[in-house]
Amino acid sequence: MAKVLIQDSMSPAQPLLCVVVPCYNEDAVLRETAQRLGALLDELAAMNRIAEKSQILFVDDGSTDDTWQIIRELAAMPGSRAGGLRLSRNQGHQTALLAGLLSAEGDVVVSVDADLQDDLNAIPQMLSNHALGSDIVYGVRSQRESDTALKRITAEGFYRLLDKIGVEILFNHADYRLMSRRAVEALREFDESNLFLRGIVPQLGFPSSVVRYARSERFAGESKYPVSKMLALAWQGITSFSAAPLRLITALGMAVSIISLALGGWALWIRLLTDEAVPGWASVVVPLFLLSGVQLLSLGVIGEYLAKVYVESKRRPRFFVQDRIHPVTECIVTNPRAFDKEVRQSVSGD
Repeated sequence: MAKVLIQDSMSPAQPLLCVVVPCYNEDAVLRETAQRLGALLDELAAMNRIAEKSQILFVDDGSTDDTWQIIRELAAMPGSRAGGLRLSRNQGHQTALLAGLLSAEGDVVVSVDADLQDDLNAIPQMLSNHALGSDIVYGVRSQRESDTALKRITAEGFYRLLDKIGVEILFNHADYRLMSRRAVEALREFDESNLFLRGIVPQLGFPSSVVRYARSERFAGESKYPVSKMLALAWQGITSFSAAPLRLITALGMAVSIISLALGGWALWIRLLTDEAVPGWASVVVPLFLLSGVQLLSLGVIGEYLAKVYVESKRRPRFFVQDRIHPVTECIVTNPRAFDKEVRQSVSGD
């Protein structure tokens, strides 16, 4: 049986940090990400900014390339800070990120993408803000020069739209953030399956602050967020946190009713006062087209909300952990619950 090392008590000045990195087919960039994060954690530990046993937790979201094999190699290296969590299947970025946050050990947790577009040098400033009392520190992009014009316009338009319909969200903030242990435990109370963490985290209400950074080009590999996934995430954010589309249907229905009445009056005026009317055309075709389009649109929006209620009502587990690697023990845990029980027994002396 692998020896389990118990975390020593530490002063508040040296928080135990865990950096959570969700990964999906990131074998092209993973080693560089681990090297940069490891060097940063070593530097912060040498400066007594974080605890010596601070770690990196890579979350493999059902990758089909060599991502998990690389994570195993990184965890097996002497002095490595890298550990791994492997989900049983691909669940999507938001679920993989949540799995990492809820599985991370430590006083503070920082989430960052594996592509190295987020500036890792913002982490020391996040720790400083946390030391000053912030339970949540948001990494916010100061510019989007690395994005294409289309992506920049659509992304910024998305944030403005969410703000207009009443969704509490930070402009130009993605999923680069620091969370205290208290904030992570509060996040654990959210059981919803339709995840949009950028909207959920601000609802926690704990003291927060912002650190701005410049976003870089992707180090290697291809983006795992094509236009289709970006649109799906945007729609998820809108429908998970706002009933505005449903209210828009009501307003649209009223507008169409008024237009239909106006068209009916116009058709009646043409019929009674002129000889230019085509019998039956205006009174049938125009209202038919208008009403059919509105009905189909309304059914689609209502169906989206009903689908979310359907998914939530099933209460299915959001993810399953297939394997977990701890860098301290250098072992693969195939049964995370049994491992957690083993840790508790070691602590209690049973």
